[in-house]
Amino acid sequence: MDLSIVIPLLNEAESLPELRSWIEKVMHENGYSYEIIFIDDGSTDQSWKIIREFSEESPAIKGLRFQRNYGKSAALQKAFELVVGDIVVTMDADLQDNPEEIPAMVDMIKNEGYDLVSGWKKKRYDPLSKTIPTKFYNAVLRKMSGIKLNDFNCGLKAYRKPVVKSIEVYGEMHRYLPVMAKWSGFGSIGEKVVSHQARKYGSSKFGLSRFINGPLDLLSIMVVGKFAKRPMHFFGAIGTFMFSIGFLILAYLSISKIWWDKTGISDRPLFYFGIVALIIGSQLFLTGFLAELVARNSSTRNQYHVTETTGLIKKESFEQSIS
Repeated sequence: MDLSIVIPLLNEAESLPELRSWIEKVMHENGYSYEIIFIDDGSTDQSWKIIREFSEESPAIKGLRFQRNYGKSAALQKAFELVVGDIVVTMDADLQDNPEEIPAMVDMIKNEGYDLVSGWKKKRYDPLSKTIPTKFYNAVLRKMSGIKLNDFNCGLKAYRKPVVKSIEVYGEMHRYLPVMAKWSGFGSIGEKVVSHQARKYGSSKFGLSRFINGPLDLLSIMVVGKFAKRPMHFFGAIGTFMFSIGFLILAYLSISKIWWDKTGISDRPLFYFGIVALIIGSQLFLTGFLAELVARNSSTRNQYHVTETTGLIKKESFEQSIS
C-alpha cells in the first residue's frame, strides 16, 4: 500500500464529509493505493457516527474511537501502531490542512530521500495570540534541536513508515515529532511550504495549557532522547560538577579559617552556598545511579531499530532476539 493517512479528531463532525471527499479526490487523481485512519479522541458530537458510515461505504476507511479524550499524542500513537502504508501522512480534521499538498510531500520522500517532510504554513490564518507564541516556540526549538524547520507543529507531515514505527508518542509530544525522529536516527528531515486554510467549522481544541506543557515536554524529549539508555551521563555529570563546586568552596573556607581569616565559617553566606551545592550534587549523582539501575533492568534496554543487514543475518530474526 502506498499511503496511510492518519487523521486525529475531536468534535469535527461538520468538516468530515468534505475532508473525506477532498482526500479521495486527490488519491484517485494520483493513482495511490491508500487507507484513511480516523482516530476519534472522545468526541461528543456525531463524529463517530459519520466515521462508521464512511467505513461501511469504503474498505479504505478505518476508524478507532477512544472512550474519552486522551489527547492528540495518544491518537497518533495508536494510529502509528495500525498503519501499513509505505508512507504515512498525518493531517488535522478541521480542513485547515490541504490534501492537495500530499503528492508533493510524497514525492520528496520517494525521490529526494527524506525520512520526514514537515509542512510549513508560511501564511497563516490564525489570531496573533497564536502566531506570535508559535514563532517564538519554533525559534527556540530550532536552536535546541539543531533541526532547521520553520514550523515544527504543523499537523500536515509525511513520514517513511519506519519512522513512525520507531518512535513512541505520549503526553503532548506530538509537537516534537521531528525531534523524536532525529533522536531515533532519522536525520533526513525536509520542509515544504503548504497552504493554510481558515477554519471553516467549530473552534480550536487547544488552550493556554500548551504554553506551559510545551516547554516541559521539550525538556523531557531532549533529555530522554539523548540519555534514556545512559542516565548517569546526564545526572552524574551535573551532580559531579555541583559536588565539586561545593567541595572547593568549603575547602577554601576551611583553609582561610586556619591560615588568615579568624571569623566563623558559618557567618559567611558562601558557606551555605557550598553546603547546598554539596547536597544537590550528591542527590543528582544518586538520582543518576538509581536511573541507571532502572535502565539496566528495563525490558527495552537492548532494543535497537535495525534498518538492514547483510550476509547470513536475517533482519527479522535479529529484531526478535532483542525484543
